Amino acid sequence: MTMIPEIPSLEDPALTARLQHLIDHKTKPLGALGRLESLMLRLGQILGTEAPALHAPQMLVCAADHGLAARGVSAYPSDVTWQMVENFLAGGAAVSVLARQHGLQLTVADCGVARAVPGREAGPGAPLLVNCRIAAGTRDASVGPAMTPGQCEQALINGMTLVRGLAGNVLLLGEMGIGNTSVASLLLARLAGVPLADCVGAGTGLDAAGIARKRAVLQQALDANAAAAEPMAALAALGGFEVATLTGAVLQAAAERRVIVVDGFITGAAVLVAARLAPNVLQRCVFAHRSGERGHAYMLQALGAEPLLDMGLRLGEGSGAALAWPLLESASRVLREMASFESAGVATQTAA
Repeated sequence: MTMIPEIPSLEDPALTARLQHLIDHKTKPLGALGRLESLMLRLGQILGTEAPALHAPQMLVCAADHGLAARGVSAYPSDVTWQMVENFLAGGAAVSVLARQHGLQLTVADCGVARAVPGREAGPGAPLLVNCRIAAGTRDASVGPAMTPGQCEQALINGMTLVRGLAGNVLLLGEMGIGNTSVASLLLARLAGVPLADCVGAGTGLDAAGIARKRAVLQQALDANAAAAEPMAALAALGGFEVATLTGAVLQAAAERRVIVVDGFITGAAVLVAARLAPNVLQRCVFAHRSGERGHAYMLQALGAEPLLDMGLRLGEGSGAALAWPLLESASRVLREMASFESAGVATQTAA
């Protein structure tokens, strides 16, 4: 079994009190910056300072294919996975555009794409391709475990190793893999006890008949892997190589006290597994958005999360995390740079 890194609690009442005092005494009415204030507090708690500064943000997009895709659980063929990896690297995908816009270093990890993407030279700031391949996609979970325990463990190790090699103190999570909303649905149902019907949505755009077919296939997967109840066993039986790699990345980022920016439904599934293995992971997470995928609201509820944005996004890739990134930058700058009433010589509220 992979050694889960030590992830201690960030609870520090003295630091929290100092941060809240600073926030409350900025030149504004109490609470006037709304949820930006809770984000300021969260960033200070994660980074352990009253002046949090975010540097060298890393967008990690993990990609892999799924045996379940052959059962018609997606509106798109599996070839789209490798084609989109090429698109990420060529700079044409939404996450590529947003990463360029916001100065996020984009790393794409091939964790088990059915058709391997050849490596390439990358210049400064260009997307990087990392080979973390376990196999050319997982097996069909509707007839048995998607991964062996050894494959799942190796994917976790790969994710941890990846993060150790990344600069900065912020990790933004992204993914790509035709069929991976099915994986997220399965993990949500198994680890959070949410009824499968509530977990299953349209994914890449299935119609009502397609959703019904998807639900039936996923029920077969749950039945075929009924004994896989513990987090690692469930991940191996139901998960994907990219979700397992992201789980390892989350665990390592949490151990290094990085800010973890969680994108949508699939990256949320990786965080769900990580949090079941090490609950203090959640103290390091900022949830970017509430997706339009049916199960995501239940995923956020299971994680006790309140997302920053609600824009009906359901693209994945890390696009929601990238869109939320400016809010994190603003929160950290306001906490560091906004004057207090005392330092600015501004009168405070008069007593009633």
